[in-house]
Amino acid sequence: MTTPEYELLSKLPRPAAGAVRTNLPVIEESEASGETAEAYQYFRVNFGRPEVPGILKCFSSSPAMMRSIMQIASTLIFSEGFLGRRTKEMIATYVSSLNACPYCLDSHGFSLRVQGGDEAMLQALSTGNLSHASITVPERYLLWFAGKITLESHKVEQADIVDLRASGWEEQQIAECIHVTAMFACFNRVANAFGLPSQDLLGLISKSNKEESDR
Repeated sequence: MTTPEYELLSKLPRPAAGAVRTNLPVIEESEASGETAEAYQYFRVNFGRPEVPGILKCFSSSPAMMRSIMQIASTLIFSEGFLGRRTKEMIATYVSSLNACPYCLDSHGFSLRVQGGDEAMLQALSTGNLSHASITVPERYLLWFAGKITLESHKVEQADIVDLRASGWEEQQIAECIHVTAMFACFNRVANAFGLPSQDLLGLISKSNKEESDR
């Protein structure tokens, strides 16, 4: 499974990836052996990204869990489901902003741009401006719901579901929104607790666009 964003990453010039200093040690690719090395290789082959991202290294002490995380990512995040890829990345970007996770905000902001979201949409989601013209009314309802799950899930009630249905969302789509939002409650906190810095993937897009405009 090669995603469009990982395909683009393989083409963009990037500095050599080095070890990242984290709050808790992770197993770097050069140090991996046994099941951890096999899990890293599985990711490189099946996801089409030359290097293993930091979020996966946070699970390196448990190769079985890391494989489970890869499976969840491939079936829930990096695939078309009841919700489309762009919508999922809108949720991921917005939730990562609410959870103040620079690592995930950058990586999924990058994915959002690759999936068709423009700079205005990215800025709107990053700042919580859900009323921006780049976000449709149905998307606004869904993102508001994702925000409520993130900040006060104990207050979600039947009326919220009724409102989402009225705005055009089906039950399977609402359920998938819950799943995606909940997964980022996990990913954001893991990335923050391990101290993962932003990969500056969005910077690569800006640099690439500037080079294109200068030609």
